[in-house]
Amino acid sequence: MSDRLARRWRSVSLRWRVALAFGLVSTAIAGLLSIATWQLASSYMLEQRERGTTSQAVAGARLVTDSLRRGSDDLPTLLVGLTGETGTSVLLRSGGAWTTAGRQVEVEDVPVALLAGAPARQRLVVDGAPVLAVALPVTPAGDLFVRIAPLIELDQTLRFVSAVLVAGTVLAGLLGVLLGWWTARRALLPLTELTDAAGRMAEGDLTARLPDRHEADLAPIARRFNATADALAERVQRDARFAGDVSHELRTPLTTMINAGEVLRRRRDDMPSTARRAVDLLTADVRRFHRMVEDLLEISRGIQAPDGHDVEPVDLSVVIENVPATLIEGGVREIERPAPLVSADRRRLDRVVANLCENARHHGGGLVRLGVRRRDGHAVIEVDDAGPGVAVELRDRVFERFTRGSRTGCAEANTGGTGLGLALVAQHVRGHGGRVWVEDRPGGGARFVVALREVPS
Repeated sequence: MSDRLARRWRSVSLRWRVALAFGLVSTAIAGLLSIATWQLASSYMLEQRERGTTSQAVAGARLVTDSLRRGSDDLPTLLVGLTGETGTSVLLRSGGAWTTAGRQVEVEDVPVALLAGAPARQRLVVDGAPVLAVALPVTPAGDLFVRIAPLIELDQTLRFVSAVLVAGTVLAGLLGVLLGWWTARRALLPLTELTDAAGRMAEGDLTARLPDRHEADLAPIARRFNATADALAERVQRDARFAGDVSHELRTPLTTMINAGEVLRRRRDDMPSTARRAVDLLTADVRRFHRMVEDLLEISRGIQAPDGHDVEPVDLSVVIENVPATLIEGGVREIERPAPLVSADRRRLDRVVANLCENARHHGGGLVRLGVRRRDGHAVIEVDDAGPGVAVELRDRVFERFTRGSRTGCAEANTGGTGLGLALVAQHVRGHGGRVWVEDRPGGGARFVVALREVPS
């Protein structure tokens, strides 16, 4: 049981654990102070009440003793005068008979211990009301004077004090939780900023940095992280420039190879069957190689200049309507009217849609639907295919570079793709501040979703 509670406690966020700890400590301290205050206040007020009632009882007993010694006939009048405050009862046992004045109280309701003839004092409840009874002997013959004073006002006062103390304890606990939450939030703010910056860098934002800190404990962390981020960004930029330079240098020989392949392909009918197959394989691989070089060049450009887009308001309906029919191949276009506008680089956005359509045609069994609509406050492009769908555990990997074929849940591994199309999609979408993901299409297949911020028309 203790291990289970420990695991549950560790599963709670650090911010809530600090807040709860502050709340518990505040509640404990306030509770102890409230208990001490209650003990002192209640003891003091009860003691004062008992002293006052006892003094009045002693004075009354003396008067009754004098009246009995003189044999006065106005004893009932004296007892009425001794009642004093409202709700007080006075009882006198003289000659074995009881005489009462003030609030009517049955003798049977008075404990026997008080009527034994010895001085006594006791708190009790009579007719549902708390009272204080003081019994004093008035004659050696066993006559007894009893004064019963109400404690209703004192009980109400003590109830009010207890309610105030309980409310104060609860309020102190809540304030402790709020103080703990605020303290934890302030203390964990650098960690939150670090997590956010690291997440942004993991998503490809190489400009993510921590703000400069002046605190002695936090400044070295911020400087070290920013220095690491600068070194990483420089390395990525260097690798991107290298990939771009290599891709650019390969374009000329690849163009020569493509042209040579076309010459061979035009004369393939004059070749033997073995040579024809070799020419077909060579031509297909050269074309795929050329597409890979172009994609690598595009990726390197995006890494080197992520903010160099020619951004302008773009009508998504125009983007969808300009998709070539060869990429649709029987699929339907669905556009919500009025079509949403987004702030984007039109060339890169066209490349995103084209790559998604080609992915659906080559890997997803054909494109079924190309749609534009609004969802959750964003402008959304949806590309539905007729394939087997993408397994949940592979939905993030499909956007990695050089991931294709069976690794991504596609039916065929060798479809002539380069494994860079969806990586380009993810890079361009992130460059526009959007998101791209895969989900199940209603009725089967996969749905690739691109979500971008909509701008007012």
